[in-house]
Amino acid sequence: MKRHTPRRNFLADVGMGFTGLALGAMLNRDGVARAATTGAFQLPNGKPHFAPKAKRVIWLFMIGGVSHIDTFDPKPALNKYGGRFVEDTPYKDALDNPLVKKNLREVIAGLHHNHPLLYPMQVGYSKRGQSGIEVSEWWPHVSEIVDDIAVVRSMWTTDNNHGAQMQFHTGRHVLEGQFPTIGSWVHYGLGSLNDNLPQFVVLGEPIDTCCGGLGAHGAAYLGPEHNGVQLQTKPDNPLPYAKPAMAISKQDQQREFELIGELNRLSSVEYPDDVNMRARIKSYELAFRMQTAVPEVMKFSTENEATRKMYGLDQDATKPFGEMCLAARRLAESGVRFVQVFHGQNGGAGKWDAHSNLKKGHTELCRQVDKPIAGLVRDLKQRGMFDDTLVVFATEFGRTPSAQGTNGRDHHPYGFSVWLAGGGIKGGVVHGATDEIGFHAIEERHYVTDIHATVLHQLGLDPRKLEVPGRKRLDIDFGEPIHKILA
Repeated sequence: MKRHTPRRNFLADVGMGFTGLALGAMLNRDGVARAATTGAFQLPNGKPHFAPKAKRVIWLFMIGGVSHIDTFDPKPALNKYGGRFVEDTPYKDALDNPLVKKNLREVIAGLHHNHPLLYPMQVGYSKRGQSGIEVSEWWPHVSEIVDDIAVVRSMWTTDNNHGAQMQFHTGRHVLEGQFPTIGSWVHYGLGSLNDNLPQFVVLGEPIDTCCGGLGAHGAAYLGPEHNGVQLQTKPDNPLPYAKPAMAISKQDQQREFELIGELNRLSSVEYPDDVNMRARIKSYELAFRMQTAVPEVMKFSTENEATRKMYGLDQDATKPFGEMCLAARRLAESGVRFVQVFHGQNGGAGKWDAHSNLKKGHTELCRQVDKPIAGLVRDLKQRGMFDDTLVVFATEFGRTPSAQGTNGRDHHPYGFSVWLAGGGIKGGVVHGATDEIGFHAIEERHYVTDIHATVLHQLGLDPRKLEVPGRKRLDIDFGEPIHKILA
């Protein structure tokens, strides 16, 4: 009896590394690798479940925990009562809000605790734009495009340590195991807009191993073909790990791919059940072309001076993140579905983790990202991409309204802010609220998976139709779209 090699093993035997993963995803979409699927369950067909408002997502994640109080949810009461014990202020009950506790999933115990002394805001703020949204002075450029964004001030999570970074991307506490990230669900649910490029790209240094590591852009049980692909913003070397182990010319590599194609044609004799493989030999050619397409996307020299300045490429402080934001736009423009951009890796919990020296640290960090992010939104608008590109600005949790030590704030999962823009999101709106000192989210409260649900909804995906057999998800995993910020 002839023994047939499984399709996935055949792809692995080819030894194509990164391009093999890309090919596997392409074959999966076209029905080759999924041909053996049995039963009533049907894998996604690459099409949205209903008419989408967005085609793509740019996901900006600040590692460490941005202080909501000092950025997008200013609290003047802290300036009035700063330095006083919270028990001696009108807000003494804020820490034990029964209305919130009734509906709040219990925060998993960690290393951090409440601190007694209220800490003033470390920066001024003002109402900005026609909408009059209050934004701190650390965001002068984002303040100028505030009428294009929707600020959600009522986020909460259950991890009060930096496992919250994974939780924000998967919806589950890190102690519960590995789960697919939001980028992987998008990759899994939708077809490619450009088979010359990955569908899910990661820019910047991802979160550290202390807090989930590569799992923050991993696909877990969906399979590695749905993982995010890390790229560098270097035109001469954006895919260092995808290069052949030994120096090889493009001509020689082309011949190798041609040989692989010929072997696949011959394999029709040995593997007659893989007749579709022969029809998909061109997938190898597409995978080969990715090695040309990706460096082309990273050629910032093709951008005019005005665009480069808009992203802050002419300034040392803003250039690194500016290049990532510009790369995100170029990738999105070229057909990448989900671009995940990280900022603040420091070999630990993240640079935004302001246990001390908050004013100094946040001043520098906001400066690094403020102009590039505003430039990204402006660039998407001027290129006609804003309406179908969803931009998300997020972080794992906020920071305490009280002081940690003399000049810092601790982790704060009970209430914090994110914002969204483009892709069918209303501009110039504030949704939800924390109490007057920024402790609890008290109005229109949203667990982190509501952001996931909003992203999937705008892309035309019903997360319940993406559920995998044998992997029953909890209701809270699905979340609910935030309909009040949808245009």
